[in-house]
Amino acid sequence: MSNIIEQKKQVVAELADKFRNSKSAVLVDYRGLDVAEVTELRSQLREAGVDFKVYKNTMTRRAVEEVELSELNDVLVGPTALAFHEDDAVAPAKVLNNFAKDHENLEIKGGVVEGQVASLDQIKELAELPNYEGLVSMFLSVLQAPIRNFAYATQAIADQKEEESA
Repeated sequence: MSNIIEQKKQVVAELADKFRNSKSAVLVDYRGLDVAEVTELRSQLREAGVDFKVYKNTMTRRAVEEVELSELNDVLVGPTALAFHEDDAVAPAKVLNNFAKDHENLEIKGGVVEGQVASLDQIKELAELPNYEGLVSMFLSVLQAPIRNFAYATQAIADQKEEESA
C-alpha cells in the first residue's frame, strides 16, 4: 500500500515540476476522439516537441495546489490531457488549436502560460501568434527596414545623378 502512495507522490512531484519548468501548459478534453485521431494528435505534438500525457485529475489537482495554480481546479473535470513545452510558449496552444479546428471533439479547457493561469480566450490568442522563429524573423525585418530604405534612397539619388549627367 505504501508503495502505491509513494508512486502517486512521485507522479504529483513530476507533474508539479512540469508546471514549474514549462513555458506553457494546455489542458484539453479529448473525449470523442478515436484512436486514429489521438495518434495523429500525438504525432503532431511530438513533432513540435510538446510533451502530451493524460494524468488523473486527483493527481493534477494536487500538483496545481503545490505550484499555487489552484484556479485550474475548475477545469479538471472529466478526462483531461495535458500538453507541456519547456521552451516554446506558443507550440502547445498552436498545435492543439489547429487540431481542434478540424476535430470538434477536442476541447481546449484552459492552461498556464509563464506560470500564470490563462483563460480559454488567452490560449486561443496565443495559438494565433507565430512561433519563435517567426517572431525573430519579423523582428529582424523591422530592424532591416530603415537600412533597406536608406539603401533604396541612396540608389535613387545615384540613378538620378547618373541620368542628369548623361
